[in-house]
Amino acid sequence: MSIIEVKVPQLSESVSEATLLTWHKQVGDAVLEGENLIDVETDKVVMELPASKSGILSKIIKGDGEKVGSEELIALIDTAATAHVVEKVSAVATPAAAEIPSAVPPSVRKLAHALDVDTSGLQGSGRAGRVTRDDVLSAMQQVAAPQAVTAPVGNRVEQRVPMTRIRQRIAERLLQSQQNAAILTTFNEVNMQPVIDLRNKYKDSFEKKHGIKLGFSCFFVKAAVYALQKFPIVNASVDGTDIIYHGYFDIGVAIGSERGLVVPIIRDADKLSFADIEKQIVDFGARARVGKLTMDELTGGTFSISNGGVFGSMLSTPIINPPQAAILGIHATKDRAVVENGQIVIRPINYLAVSYDHRIIDGREAVQFLGAIKEALEFPGRVLLDL
Repeated sequence: MSIIEVKVPQLSESVSEATLLTWHKQVGDAVLEGENLIDVETDKVVMELPASKSGILSKIIKGDGEKVGSEELIALIDTAATAHVVEKVSAVATPAAAEIPSAVPPSVRKLAHALDVDTSGLQGSGRAGRVTRDDVLSAMQQVAAPQAVTAPVGNRVEQRVPMTRIRQRIAERLLQSQQNAAILTTFNEVNMQPVIDLRNKYKDSFEKKHGIKLGFSCFFVKAAVYALQKFPIVNASVDGTDIIYHGYFDIGVAIGSERGLVVPIIRDADKLSFADIEKQIVDFGARARVGKLTMDELTGGTFSISNGGVFGSMLSTPIINPPQAAILGIHATKDRAVVENGQIVIRPINYLAVSYDHRIIDGREAVQFLGAIKEALEFPGRVLLDL
């Protein structure tokens, strides 16, 4: 007998434990190398744990829902009968078409878990009976439908639903931010017409050359870096009674997903082109929706950007992502009446907000920092020419 240990992957320094979600194999089942054994959820990401070798799952040490730490032993695989395993798996991998059950792709399985939807009884609407994202969302709506409950004030319904681990972590960090920092917010408005004109002029050639659409996010990231370079204190963080000035610009971009808010990091944003930034943001968004972001991608960051404008937000006060000292809030761009040279004109205006930790950032610096972002967006040539 040759036994292989199945251990939890090394977690990042900021993650103390993880939760085992659902074992996809039972004791005695054959497993192939690379086949997913179980999904592991941290407060940042859901990741698959594949088998390192083919064999038989001989023992499960930690079951569904148990809390585990880095490199903790959770199962054993007997690799002695590898040839037999391959033959056995191949034999059951292609049953008659009528006997094929509704398959649940990993991304859909993660969504189902996040929404607490049981996929075992779902009739898949996808090709070959595969369960789709819409199937899961439809099932969630049915489960959440009101049920008849007798109460003194009539028939009313309430549900008690445990928070997912990621939602618990979001709550903890937001509360930590509010309690441990002296948060103030300053606002300004920016005329987005120069950025809109520049984008409209070059968007076709940009997409043709780089294979990706020219969005607005890269302009905001570049404008933030431009301002951070002018005001290094905003790119700093607090550690006890020390201020840590970061000599690099790792920009967190807040992304909302079905599982909750995540903030993947664009490393060394000052060294990246507009195309590089846009590609990373699009990639982050796609992988956030299916829980494929890695812990390294969600760890660190010196400054964050939150774009409530994609949901139609007009104005908000974003909460700092600790231990960072500031965050930029972007909102919906709307045509508004403004006064220029004594005349009322219509301009596409975006209200910007910067929340900052007043322990290390003074109001003057915060206002000037946001003014530098405004300057970079209203005169984008300065950013492009590094002026």
